[in-house]
Amino acid sequence: MTLRERALRLRYNYIPDHLIGEILTKRWTDNAIPFVALVVTIVAFGSTIPGFFLPSSLSDSTRQLGEFSIVVVGLTIVVLGGGIDLSVGSIFALANFAAVGCFFVWNQPVWVAFLAAMLTGLIFGCINGYLVGYMRLRAFLTTLVTLIIGRAGFDILVIDYNTQIQTSMASSDLWDFVGDGSIFGDWAPNGPSIAVAAAAVIAIIAHIAMTRSRPGWHILAVGGSRRSAYNSGIRVKRTVFLTYVISGLCCGLAGFLIACRLSGAGPGTGAGMEIAALTAVVVGGNSLGGGRGSIAKAVMGAIIVLVMTNGLIRLGFGTGFNQMVLGLLLGAAVTLDIRWLKNRDKVLSEVYVTPIHHQMGETQSALPGSGTPYALSDKLSKAEPIGLGELEGPEDVILDQQDNLYAGTRHGEIVRYLAPDYKRSEVFAHIGGFPLGLAIDRDGAIKTCVGAMGLYSIDKDRKVTQLSTETNRSWTSILDDARLRDPNDCDIAPDGRIYFTDSTTRYDAHDWALDSIEGRPTGRLLVYDPKDGSTKTLLSGLRYANGVCMAHDGQSLFMAESWACRVHRYWFDGPDKGKFECVIRDMPGYPDNINRASDGTYWMAWLGMRTPSYDLALRKPGMRKRMTRRLPQDEWLFPNINTGGVVKFDESGRIVEALGDLGGERHPMVTSMREHKGYLYIGGILNNRIGRYRIEGADPNWTSWSSYWGGKG
Repeated sequence: MTLRERALRLRYNYIPDHLIGEILTKRWTDNAIPFVALVVTIVAFGSTIPGFFLPSSLSDSTRQLGEFSIVVVGLTIVVLGGGIDLSVGSIFALANFAAVGCFFVWNQPVWVAFLAAMLTGLIFGCINGYLVGYMRLRAFLTTLVTLIIGRAGFDILVIDYNTQIQTSMASSDLWDFVGDGSIFGDWAPNGPSIAVAAAAVIAIIAHIAMTRSRPGWHILAVGGSRRSAYNSGIRVKRTVFLTYVISGLCCGLAGFLIACRLSGAGPGTGAGMEIAALTAVVVGGNSLGGGRGSIAKAVMGAIIVLVMTNGLIRLGFGTGFNQMVLGLLLGAAVTLDIRWLKNRDKVLSEVYVTPIHHQMGETQSALPGSGTPYALSDKLSKAEPIGLGELEGPEDVILDQQDNLYAGTRHGEIVRYLAPDYKRSEVFAHIGGFPLGLAIDRDGAIKTCVGAMGLYSIDKDRKVTQLSTETNRSWTSILDDARLRDPNDCDIAPDGRIYFTDSTTRYDAHDWALDSIEGRPTGRLLVYDPKDGSTKTLLSGLRYANGVCMAHDGQSLFMAESWACRVHRYWFDGPDKGKFECVIRDMPGYPDNINRASDGTYWMAWLGMRTPSYDLALRKPGMRKRMTRRLPQDEWLFPNINTGGVVKFDESGRIVEALGDLGGERHPMVTSMREHKGYLYIGGILNNRIGRYRIEGADPNWTSWSSYWGGKG
């Protein structure tokens, strides 16, 4: 390796610029930004204002926060549903007057005042919901009208009844407890107030409802796309109506709480709250376009806005300055949100793909007649087709005890061809994703890796069961991606554990080409234990981990590393447990699935062949990086997967035979093969058939199932 290449390796392999794109794709980054803003805001004002963190000061601030947060949570639900509610301040003020009026003017008990405030919020929420949801009026204009009418009505009521409220002698211990008490009572008078406790309960319930319930999912779906939600069978009008009702009820509760705290209603009650609440929603990271956001973000936004507004007042700035700051904050947040939504994919396409330097080892020729162990014959050209023109993408094939043949298709189905002639076929199961690697357990159930979905099981009664979609999360890395992104091939150990590969943790199954261009070792070997349902990572740092096959000893397995053109052996049991070694390296082809052979050796598929041009490109990461940014994808340089073959190797990794289709008419590209009763059944992810090749001298009674489970085929 030259000095220049050493410098390239240092630059592209060890400087982690790929972390930028990695971080931007993570869900937690949406919460991290408002969280950082929250911490900065609290630290800035806490260090500037004397006594900011005193218990008495925090007690007063948190009471306001409780009431404000409840309003923000209600407004957030409306925004997530694709709407907007400018009337929250007016509803809040009217609910406040309803509670105060019932208690101080009409001398009603506290529970009646509470019901009056909630009923006020419910009525206005229903009005907004009916007009926007069922009448399909513009949310902005509709709630603006409600804001004006509600504020006018509140001002009239305050003028008419203000004197009676101020001179009333009504009192109640419950009223005072709700307004000024702590949930811990006299034991901790500066503890969390009733308003804070109510806000926390509502936020938790709203979070669970939005993330774990059908109505919450419907709200997010409607906010994301009303037309798509309608076409999916969601009752869009009712869902929109429900969001405004929830917002109105939240305003009603908050109005009751502030009524208890202040024991009065003034002209400034709720004034400007719609701006402050909307600012909190957006500053927290919720999208005004709907369908994207969370309750947690809303709560963080509420804390940011309240700390900022109260802090500015305590620093001596007037109300006008406060409103200006909120306006600027809202404008900046909306601008950033719109620009990020519009340009997110463009930014990620610029920074995500970060190729590394990799130098492939010298290899032997696979050309026919070259005299090397890898020299391909033309034997696969004699394979007879099964399901010609009926199949699309049979990546893997497998046979059961009754000689029936199974294959996955890119349409999300597992198709069964019935023995003995394989002329008749049926859809055995519908998975939904692209079934890749297949294996059959002792009970005849099929285990399959489904691209971008996970590990699944299909029993003899065709019942589909999800086994695993993610691994146990790591506590040592915030970048750990536990989700299975490209589960590829699987095999079953004698004790029932399922060993399978996740080819890459950076790309989904359909983006395998990007993984090959980047060349970063992000593949891993996993194990699923049916006893406790856990999925654990055994090996990582593999360059597109692919085929998995149990060795004949039942204590180890062979695993293909496609882009490195290597085959490894890993001992999961026995005296060598944990041992990992490379048994074949620097092959001229890219290995795929591996399966047992009847003579104690192993079959291995080559999905494609190495080329000098691509081997050279792997040593030019800068060129590959520019290629992905400047050229359309159909002009990129990819690994050659248009021709491949089948290779047989023994326990030591010695190549025994190499089969190919030199004319490219039957099976130019091979991703799997399975020996069964003297025949080799061949699959290919780009093929429209399954090949059936008669193996000379093979045991006509040997089956893979009997080799694994000790029965007769």
